[in-house]
Amino acid sequence: MDEKEQLKRLLLAKSYRQGTFTLSSGRKSDFYIDGKQTTLSAEGAYLCGRLLFELIRRHPAPIAAVGGMTLGADPLVTAVSVVSYLEKSPIPAFIVRKEPKKHGTEDYLEGRANLPASATVALVEDVVTTGGTLLKVIDRVEAQGFKVGLVAAIVDRQEGGAEALAARGYPLQAIFTRESLLA
Repeated sequence: MDEKEQLKRLLLAKSYRQGTFTLSSGRKSDFYIDGKQTTLSAEGAYLCGRLLFELIRRHPAPIAAVGGMTLGADPLVTAVSVVSYLEKSPIPAFIVRKEPKKHGTEDYLEGRANLPASATVALVEDVVTTGGTLLKVIDRVEAQGFKVGLVAAIVDRQEGGAEALAARGYPLQAIFTRESLLA
């Protein structure tokens, strides 16, 4: 079984639930993908890190760092960074806070000291619905002088997020869409 199929199996076993749920976007849904149940498992973290790192490695422009919004992206950016090191192409990780620090640097970005000035970065997320979280992250990262070269997710729920990102000039690359995950 290849790594993508392994991750699909894991997501369906650990993260996919049917029922009635309210999503972070406020929308109601008949299914929920709790990505952290997969991304916080050893196997899931490794597989997500490998597959996202491959997207980054194949990107035409060099990517200097990988980041995303806390909390969903935390295990992903760490996994990608560790895999990149193991693959002898190390890229640092950074995390975007929901609110700026109330002390010290009062910054949104954690890990900034590891990022080259004006770096081109990849942003990752576990599950995308409306794209609102990623659009917020893009704005915060670009406001700090970095360029967003790649936006990637483990699962695109196919509920408008990819379209919202594309409308702003950021095509979403997803390991799985809802359709391919449930096929």
